Amino acid sequence: MHSTTSDQPAATGRTPLRETAVDALKIVIVGGFGVGKTTMVGSVSEIQPLSTEEVMTQAGVGIDDASRVRTKTTTTVAFDFGRITLNSSMVLYLFGAPGQQRFWFVWDQLFAGSLGAVVMVDTRRLEESWYSIDRLEHHRMPFVVAVNRFADGPALSTVRDALALSPEVPIVDCDARERSSCKTVLITLVEHLARPHDLSPARESTP
Repeated sequence: MHSTTSDQPAATGRTPLRETAVDALKIVIVGGFGVGKTTMVGSVSEIQPLSTEEVMTQAGVGIDDASRVRTKTTTTVAFDFGRITLNSSMVLYLFGAPGQQRFWFVWDQLFAGSLGAVVMVDTRRLEESWYSIDRLEHHRMPFVVAVNRFADGPALSTVRDALALSPEVPIVDCDARERSSCKTVLITLVEHLARPHDLSPARESTP
């Protein structure tokens, strides 16, 4: 499948859906707390993204570990939603999942009907990626891993080994703040989905 995303800048308002759009893909962006999921949706969406970010309060102290994301003042409590046009007939609907463990119950609902996912990874907190990968493998959902480069870090091959990724799982560098970088991640996922997979919508089961 050859897909290209629109080169128009990320919208700050409403961009009408093309009349020629006949196919839609739903994907989910998952990962640890503060890894850049909301930033990615906001960077690449061609419509004003729907965000359920709330100001972090004392209620999260001792529950959410913000020790390594000290500049973070808000957090997603349900999901983020955006849209991007892949070509004249296909659009991609993006759902950013909340990262904190207390909101993980939302994930199975977001996975329902999804054809694929992006796992956002911060190399300073690789251990926080295990749950995302485990859940996606449980749902038998194709995914790609996007290493959000906050700073210099290990090579992609090192990250692949650390996460015990199978050879067929694509892994790419990205900067969640840059639209072109996020587009590359999404194109990688769409191309991955075009390869032989069981593309049935994700199961709504739990362990």
